[in-house]
Amino acid sequence: MPEGTVMGFDFGTVRIGVAVGETITGLAHPLTLIASEPLAQRFEKIGALLAEWQPHQIVVGLPTHLDGTEHEMTQRCRRFGNQLHGRFNLPVDWVDERLSSAEAEQRLQQAGQSARAAKANVDAVAAQILLQQWLDQQAARSVHQAGGTHA
Repeated sequence: MPEGTVMGFDFGTVRIGVAVGETITGLAHPLTLIASEPLAQRFEKIGALLAEWQPHQIVVGLPTHLDGTEHEMTQRCRRFGNQLHGRFNLPVDWVDERLSSAEAEQRLQQAGQSARAAKANVDAVAAQILLQQWLDQQAARSVHQAGGTHA
């Protein structure tokens, strides 16, 4: 796995959660929220974040039904990821984001945030969760390819 910064996106129709992570440390952190509309401003803000953080990889959460079948938001997220790839010429990988928002809400409430504060931060934390999942998968794949085992 290449070393460096990776940026994760939890796409939504109202806002997009953004997280950043490092392959060296294997850790992801919530970064910010971006309003989904208007389109030009959305990609301008994403472009500024990409210029600042210089990721070598983008990860986009791919929502599906609990049984794994696709729905309308699955296709919207694919389109968003394809737009990121086309506009910024960075590789895009997908990660299953089923239940990431519910897990994010639970984490924020356990951390003592009010329901209103948790709602404002849930998308960035959901992006962190899906990016962390991707980083963990990459680390496990690297260990497996090297012939080692996780202790």
